[in-house]
Amino acid sequence: MQLIDTHGRVATDLRVSLTDRCNLRCQYCMPAEGLDWMPSEETLTDAELMRLIGIGVEMLGVRDVRFTGGEPLLRRSLPELVAATKALPSGPRTAMTSNGLGLKHTAKALAAAGLDRVNISLDTTDPATFEQITRRNRLHDVIDGLAAAHEAGLAPVKVNAVLLRGINDAEAPDLLRWCMDHGYELRFIEQMPLDAQHGWNREAMVTADETLELLGQSFRLTGLDGRGSAPAEKFLVDDGPHTVGIIGSVTRPFCGDCNRVRLTADGQILNCLFARDESDLRTALRSGASDEDIAHRWVAAMTTKLPGHGIDDPSFLQSSRPMSSIGG
Repeated sequence: MQLIDTHGRVATDLRVSLTDRCNLRCQYCMPAEGLDWMPSEETLTDAELMRLIGIGVEMLGVRDVRFTGGEPLLRRSLPELVAATKALPSGPRTAMTSNGLGLKHTAKALAAAGLDRVNISLDTTDPATFEQITRRNRLHDVIDGLAAAHEAGLAPVKVNAVLLRGINDAEAPDLLRWCMDHGYELRFIEQMPLDAQHGWNREAMVTADETLELLGQSFRLTGLDGRGSAPAEKFLVDDGPHTVGIIGSVTRPFCGDCNRVRLTADGQILNCLFARDESDLRTALRSGASDEDIAHRWVAAMTTKLPGHGIDDPSFLQSSRPMSSIGG
């Protein structure tokens, strides 16, 4: 069986959300007061998570497993989950998307468990701007976490940045220079309509074209071919060897090449980051369904995947789940 949709796309990249909780309060994700977190009884146990990951990898062709959140480092069993995933017979590639807080203390353990690489969110290297965006004075912890990941061999260490108009957009060249100096690979991501406050505004968003224009004032960028199903368009910086990625999820959608499927912390399958319909695997798990039955349910969930996210369509409705509850 394959996780194939009606448009011929095959999902081989599984994004697994371990929790909806986060220890930052980024403006583009959630309100300052935070959110009502998912009740613990609704969250999948480690055994339930591993059963679903195993079904995805061993029965449905998943080759990449990325642990996300919320903030995945808040799940204490993360190293054990990574090790169990890596120990599956087909040995999938493993990665994690994190805000980096606490990574200073866990990078070596995660690398030893089999984690291959990390993506760390960092929108600025200015402490005041970082606190303005995240509502926390924790920039030093993220920088220490990045260094620890690099030292532990979780390479390439990728940095994900969101530019906010009038807040950190002018810092784009400086952030790229900082990442190149430290050996990190930077990717700028267009702000997407996934905030809990539903305050996203298309006109206020810094677009991929604007980002390229900002960077072009300080660097010579040359587009690279061979993107495949990767979300980022890659550009060579000043003839190399460094590159920078641009993820234009809104203005340069890559839906036609999407190979991702998402499992939420409460056991729901989302066949698109912006999907409003969910397929419940948790109930099947807890009702005694067989692996084969769960696999068939998962395959069926892919058949409703739309050809694109439709953000530019007047009928587009933002997901009722915020990004912290979906998992990137």
